[in-house]
Amino acid sequence: MAISRLERNNLLKGLAFISPWIVGFCVFTLLPISLSLYYSFCNFTLLQGPLYRGTENYQTINADPVFWKSLRVTAYFAIVALPMGMIIALSVAMLLNVKIRGMAIYRTIVYLPSLVPAVASAMLWLWLYNPKLGLINTVLSKLGVTNLPGWVADPDWAMPALVLMSFWGVGNTVIIYLAGLQDVPRELYEAAELDGAGTWAKIRHVTLPFISPVIFFNLIIAIIGSVQSYTTPAIMTPGGGPDRAAYFYTMRLYDQAFVFLKMGEASAMAWVQLFIVLALTGIAFWSSKKWVHYQGK
Repeated sequence: MAISRLERNNLLKGLAFISPWIVGFCVFTLLPISLSLYYSFCNFTLLQGPLYRGTENYQTINADPVFWKSLRVTAYFAIVALPMGMIIALSVAMLLNVKIRGMAIYRTIVYLPSLVPAVASAMLWLWLYNPKLGLINTVLSKLGVTNLPGWVADPDWAMPALVLMSFWGVGNTVIIYLAGLQDVPRELYEAAELDGAGTWAKIRHVTLPFISPVIFFNLIIAIIGSVQSYTTPAIMTPGGGPDRAAYFYTMRLYDQAFVFLKMGEASAMAWVQLFIVLALTGIAFWSSKKWVHYQGK
């Protein structure tokens, strides 16, 4: 159907207004993504032009034991830190949803750590984890613990230390949960109480189903964040720590690209990482049909 002169003018004006975003998206997002896909099939070292090699980069990373170790480390972190972090965040949000005096102060205290920059947080926790002078081991020694852990300096404790630290920044997730909890109608709790439901029954049959879309949103964000973990482990465990016990996937990707100048292999790793994220989010969306309940449905 033909459009009028006025509609055409309005369309041109609209395109003119959003043209800076369109140009920025094409130059700084779409073009790099397209180039990275092309480079993943090339031998590209940044010092010379890319040479097409087909699937050679993907075959190389598949045969690389360090690649698989970094993938296992990332999977370990995601499997342990993700569910525990969501449970802790939801539990704290429920506690902060109780109406008591001074609750605003408690909410502020919980949220403040998430405002601390990642680098500053990593440096703070490095001191806390110091095997000899750190506050954690000092307290443990006062409590009579003799076999003190080496934390990030120990291959057996490096990953548990990073998992424990990940709970430091749950403030953002807590705030999102808290917003969802405050939208749960009070009438539902009153109806459950009339039916004889206890605290756990109300949480299971009222709270969790009602805020399931919020839980699902936080799950997707947590999946993406876990797979892409880089800043904190790179600062606290340079090179992956002892025996590469905390050598995350994104750390390996960065080293391949900017340390060893193997941009082709790094691009291949980036696309593998993208497919992993898409697969995990796809599974989450598929499973959401069974446990996520939207209002009006």
